[in-house]
Amino acid sequence: MTALGTIEASELVARRPVGQSLEAAFYAGREFFDLDIAAIFAKHWIFVATEAELPEPGDYLTTTLGDYSIIVLRDDDENIRSFHNVCRHRGARILDQQRGSVGNIVCGYHKWTYGTDGALRHAPSQPPGFDPGCFGLKPVHARSVAGLVFVCLAAEPPSDFADVSARIEPYLAPHRLREAKVAAQVDLVERGNWKLVMENNRECYHCDGHPELLRTFFPTYGYTDANLPARLRPAHERYLRVDAELRAICEHSGLPYRLIEELDTRATGFRIQRDPLDLAGESFTADGKAACRRPLGDVPTPRLGHLSLHLQPNSWFHVVSDHAVTFSALPIAPDRTLLRTTWLVAPDAVEGVDYDLETLLKIWTATNEQDAQLVARAQQGIGSPAYEPGPYAPTEYQVEAFCNWYIGRLREHLR
Repeated sequence: MTALGTIEASELVARRPVGQSLEAAFYAGREFFDLDIAAIFAKHWIFVATEAELPEPGDYLTTTLGDYSIIVLRDDDENIRSFHNVCRHRGARILDQQRGSVGNIVCGYHKWTYGTDGALRHAPSQPPGFDPGCFGLKPVHARSVAGLVFVCLAAEPPSDFADVSARIEPYLAPHRLREAKVAAQVDLVERGNWKLVMENNRECYHCDGHPELLRTFFPTYGYTDANLPARLRPAHERYLRVDAELRAICEHSGLPYRLIEELDTRATGFRIQRDPLDLAGESFTADGKAACRRPLGDVPTPRLGHLSLHLQPNSWFHVVSDHAVTFSALPIAPDRTLLRTTWLVAPDAVEGVDYDLETLLKIWTATNEQDAQLVARAQQGIGSPAYEPGPYAPTEYQVEAFCNWYIGRLREHLR
């Protein structure tokens, strides 16, 4: 750290009051950005892709986390692997493209060649006694959870990830995401710090700014009977009625649906629940009806609401009966974040026959663009000398949980 020293960072972390937004320094400046990479993105499990993006052996993608460049690929045995995108010869960047397919991984500088298992296969003009076994690509921990691919840069990843995986996989398994295919992927660079992107996602206090989403998404998210405003009472009563119907369907079909919420009590904070949708209750569309004729996995009925999953620090997911949407927030700069949104459909679904791409993408594309504008406004306001932390509303309890988790992880790192 430079201008902002470790001592000052520790003081800012230590004095953060519960129930209030973070101080400006957390969202602006290179110092906390670098700290976030070291303490969060280099130490925790990060969602980077879906298996559907790597359907064949040799398929790869690259992703960037701060100064780290990472290769994620499907090897010749069809396993998901990850490596540092750094040649073991003189450190050159190996793969430049965001995605592609390879037989072997070849460095374009001096043609050192690696297998999809990371082993060094060929290094030209080496002296007698050179041992290629000592110069394989440096591995990165990689794990697929029901078709969602996570990586961890740490030598010793958080040990609770196995437990989290075991608890969320039964919710995801019926949708068979490993067999799904990518219908679309959209990258959006938001003009705000990655934490503002995540905080914005963790509450519906602002959801009146999402008219398309609120066609099917109940606006009562985060409210309780005690703090529900009168204007939302009709929607809440409708929600309770539809929720009872959804619970009955899940109980009859053996589908897990109950809320599990451990956002700030463990290293891998998460929240998962199957919740109803309004109108037809099938999908994120203007009328709530399925956007794709082919069901996504083994679903007993199209009327399954949405399976919602949040994972600290950078991802959230929505799975409905006909498609899934994954969201990955990756920090680019102190005031820039890449939001990558991927739509998955059944493997046999045909665009133009089983689904219309514009209809499939419409609601979440509009919602992402609206959220990007809100995040940019928040970043601009925090940049003002007049900014000071403000209190969270009761419905923003998940924002508080995210910040509490984040501060806890920084404390452990700085300790």
